[in-house]
Amino acid sequence: MRKTLIPLAAACLAGPAQAAEPPDIGFNHKDWELSCDNTRTCRAAGYHVEDKEDAAVSVLLTRKAGPGEPVTAQVQLGSYTEDVGANAAKAGVTTMKIDARALGTVRIDPRTMTATLSPQQTEALIEALTKTGTPRWSNRGGSWTLSGAGATAVLLKMDEFQGRVGTPGALVRKGTKPEDSVLPALPPTVIVAAPVQKGKAGLPRDAVKPLLAELRKGFEDGECEGLATHGKAELEVEKLAPGKLLVSTQCWTGAYNAGFAYWVINTQPPYAPELVTDQASGYANGTITAAQKGRGLGDCGSREQWTWDGSRFVQTLAETSGMCRLVAPGGPWNLPTLVTVVRKAK
Repeated sequence: MRKTLIPLAAACLAGPAQAAEPPDIGFNHKDWELSCDNTRTCRAAGYHVEDKEDAAVSVLLTRKAGPGEPVTAQVQLGSYTEDVGANAAKAGVTTMKIDARALGTVRIDPRTMTATLSPQQTEALIEALTKTGTPRWSNRGGSWTLSGAGATAVLLKMDEFQGRVGTPGALVRKGTKPEDSVLPALPPTVIVAAPVQKGKAGLPRDAVKPLLAELRKGFEDGECEGLATHGKAELEVEKLAPGKLLVSTQCWTGAYNAGFAYWVINTQPPYAPELVTDQASGYANGTITAAQKGRGLGDCGSREQWTWDGSRFVQTLAETSGMCRLVAPGGPWNLPTLVTVVRKAK
């Protein structure tokens, strides 16, 4: 299924010339994945070995762009169960080890099942991941082993994206290049959310047929269910702004997801429809949202948002929740490739 966006000139002005398009990246290898966003912040997530049916665990390494920026680390123990008692047993003081080497303790938050590692623990964890060490956490609720398979490749990609290869701060290929050669952080784009009109709107009966013909131009025959040429096409029309309406229809359905298409049109002919997306889940108060499960178990997914700025819908968020590894309902982390600052119009 296609996903077409209205051109977003405003969203491309996030920083220097090299940032004319958001420099997002996604990469995964074996039990690790990388997500870097348009500010050049990178997040690397690692997991347990799935094939061995090890206890579910995930680690998130986060590093902002720029010289001298540290890596922060969080660990999350698996909580994909309806047994509240079992999850509670995993919380509290938890011992961390690299092989047989003790690295102190962390305190697992019973609400999020996560803990933040100390700088010393983070350094030891990265060293283990880029060599041959095996990180483990244990408490009265069980033991959790993190896989290092794929970690070196993912962390090297992180270094490459942030321009750290060959510098003292590189995670994989350290060198003597000066730290000031590292790429700087980029500011997120600021989007001013314009006020919108609320309520349903109607179209003259004789306008529906020519409008449908315009909407169908962006799709192959049968590609969007709500625009079917045979049968009754179903369009929802809402007020949006002076001279503008928001039109939508359900385009596709799956086993556990559905996608709606949204267009901005003029209130009077020519309607000149502009497609925002055909992956949406809904619309409210000037924001179109797409939230899709990665699979029926609901342990992973993706989310996107588009915000009305007075002339068009600008994409203001794109993120996933990490690999489908049964770590947590809804997924363990927020791994964005696009972040923005959305402010209300004064």
